[in-house]
Amino acid sequence: MESTERRTTNQALEGFSVRPVLLIAAGLFVLELALAGRYGFHGDELYFLDSARHLQGGYVDQPILIPLLARASLSLFGVWLPGLRLWSALAVAATVIIAGLLARELGGRRNAQVLAAVATATMPAVLSTGGLLETTTLDIMFWAGLALVVVRVGRTGDCRYWLLGGLVLGVGLANKHSIGFFAVAIFLGALLSGGSRRLVLNRWAAAGVAIAACFTIPDLWWQATNGWPTIAMTAALNQQNGGLANISTWVIGQLLMVNIALAWVWIVGLRFLWRAEPPLWRALVWAYGLLFVLFALTTGAKSYYLAAGYVYLLAAGAVSLQGWWAAHRVRSWFVTVATALTTALILPVVLPILPATDIAGILAINAPLGEEVGWPEMVNTVGTVWFSLPPAQRAHAVILTFDYSQAGAINELGPPLGLPTAVSAHNTEWFWGPGNPNASTVVAWYPGNADRTSEQAVADLSQYFLHVRVAATISNSAGLHNQDWGGHVYICTGLKHPWRTMWPTLRHYS
Repeated sequence: MESTERRTTNQALEGFSVRPVLLIAAGLFVLELALAGRYGFHGDELYFLDSARHLQGGYVDQPILIPLLARASLSLFGVWLPGLRLWSALAVAATVIIAGLLARELGGRRNAQVLAAVATATMPAVLSTGGLLETTTLDIMFWAGLALVVVRVGRTGDCRYWLLGGLVLGVGLANKHSIGFFAVAIFLGALLSGGSRRLVLNRWAAAGVAIAACFTIPDLWWQATNGWPTIAMTAALNQQNGGLANISTWVIGQLLMVNIALAWVWIVGLRFLWRAEPPLWRALVWAYGLLFVLFALTTGAKSYYLAAGYVYLLAAGAVSLQGWWAAHRVRSWFVTVATALTTALILPVVLPILPATDIAGILAINAPLGEEVGWPEMVNTVGTVWFSLPPAQRAHAVILTFDYSQAGAINELGPPLGLPTAVSAHNTEWFWGPGNPNASTVVAWYPGNADRTSEQAVADLSQYFLHVRVAATISNSAGLHNQDWGGHVYICTGLKHPWRTMWPTLRHYS
């Protein structure tokens, strides 16, 4: 009887609108790749490339998947920006397709599927993360995929789909830990939603969890053998950025995750899922609410942590509105025009469309965009200082950077200039130091911006060196005051302790 009911329900679904959804996904893919090389590498991408050259079970700030993709990019394309960002363009295109499938699974017809795809493709969070390779880029895709499995299990009652859910969760955990919180929140939501317990407390769900757990073994092993550094980093981030004072920033940030013309659609989606017939669908509302509170209180208002939740909420809203959309043609056209206009306005803010010289005003809204500008020039500056040292001094010198982005920049862009491998005590880079253990001279690249003034940098370095001299100032030809503008390159001599014994004390997390 159960299989007959399931088969009847499946037949009641409208077919997947392949052509329009794929066209939307393909359009987003082409847009992202067309702009992929317009500015330059983001600092995190340079770090990922550096991590790809040090493949290991885990890292302080992410599991293994992104370094593996970066390693594949290096093998296929070398140090080439469009080749690296191919993965992110594919991920956001896949997310658009999943949004269309979500709408179909929720009972949506053609117009609902297309609206879900458009709403997802025009999300600022999707547009911006599709323009660079980040863990968040893939995280959004995996969350959406797991939500699709939840919706399918809720609609059909077939718990065998949890095996697929375990695979999605496992690969997602190999990308970023946050999807684990999403899975736990779904489980708690199912327990809180009457009639769903049997769907999550069964052997198929347990098998799915076991599958997912297998993907975490390398990361857990690395964490355990290295003192659980990710926990220490998370604690440092919460101390630096978390707290009740950031809740208002968090709430406002959520309003910016979705195209402003379609923000009301995800709110309708919340109501639709809460009142839906399959009780398991209500678990997705619980998951959103639980994570909204958790992330607001513990992550310092990093609003993109919950960006993936809006994919399934937009799909649900599109399904709820499909009758209204068909009955009110004039209003639907008004929404369409408004969506097109707001998308056109947001594109220069989230993607490298404008000349780099003209984006200074955008950095207050999207600071990461500025982090794609100036790396070759900054590496050249460090190279000038390095080669100003006499050869005998260079033989006993090391390049030290304050953060992993700077180390990645030198290690990926510096070899053609003849620069040696740089070291940094930031996050996972610390494990790959200290370089020359007998170094007597350190060329240090430290920031000099609002987060850390040059006076603070000198004070920090003076704890370890008797002589700290400014050798160069960091800038870029675009005149863009990004996070590295105004920093300095220092020549540090007179080590107060041997470099090899000093190295453990330099480690810092953020």
